[in-house]
Amino acid sequence: MMYLERSLDFDTGKRVTDNSISSRDYDSFRTFLEEACGIVLGDNKHYLVSSRLSRLMREFELKSVGDLIERMKREPRSGLRERIVDAMTTNETFWFRDNHPYELLKNYVYPELAKKRPAQIKIWSAACSSGQEPYSISIITQEYMMTRPGSLSNNVQIVGTDISPTMLDLSRAATYDSLALSRGLSPERKSRFFKDVGNGAWQVNDDIRARVRFAEINLMNSYASLGKFDIIFCRNVLIYFSAELKIDILRRLSQSLNPGGFLFLGSTETLASYSDAFETVRHGGGTVYRLKGK
Repeated sequence: MMYLERSLDFDTGKRVTDNSISSRDYDSFRTFLEEACGIVLGDNKHYLVSSRLSRLMREFELKSVGDLIERMKREPRSGLRERIVDAMTTNETFWFRDNHPYELLKNYVYPELAKKRPAQIKIWSAACSSGQEPYSISIITQEYMMTRPGSLSNNVQIVGTDISPTMLDLSRAATYDSLALSRGLSPERKSRFFKDVGNGAWQVNDDIRARVRFAEINLMNSYASLGKFDIIFCRNVLIYFSAELKIDILRRLSQSLNPGGFLFLGSTETLASYSDAFETVRHGGGTVYRLKGK
């Protein structure tokens, strides 16, 4: 996704073993991270773990990652678990990431859904981080409705979910500085869909925000409570999970789609051997997956 994705930064290029992390502590932490959020650490990410957790270790005056894990276990309601997961994930996102999915949404998916004349359209933006993806979707929806009035239900609902309460708070605020806005957002869209709130910050307009709500969801856990969707964006997320978890998540995503629903993945992601529930649709340089047999 533009996507301030909830992903681990595996692109540091570093293969440094930090001696402050023992092999035992590193293995224990890898197990914790995979169980907590599905992210799989490689064998040579000691440096990454050390750098990401250093602030927490200083704050709690702890000497090792092992001490940090033990503190978390002793105080399960302290919020430390969530802060560790936050520290180990990278919020790297921008508006209208890769562009093709949004053009495909506007030029193919919405016209296909419009043929059914649905009373409501529901869209899920999974791992939405600080909100750029769901708000990008809402902007595209607004543009579609402006160019094709009456062809689509006015009742379009977008749900953005993330594992991090911190990111969800930022999403709900819908306020971004100039640097964040410069990443993928055109001046024309900025002037049309945002308002200047001072001090170099801009907030998403109320009509764009009105379509979007946010909820805390871990993709490893159940999300049946969200209901069924016509479209799911789950972009640049699955690449950080094990093969077994990819299979499980894709199975449950397929169950979360309405008949004929659409799934968007990241530009480097593929269903490959992980799911046969979808057919591949290519249109205008983009790719989307449609639920089969429905």
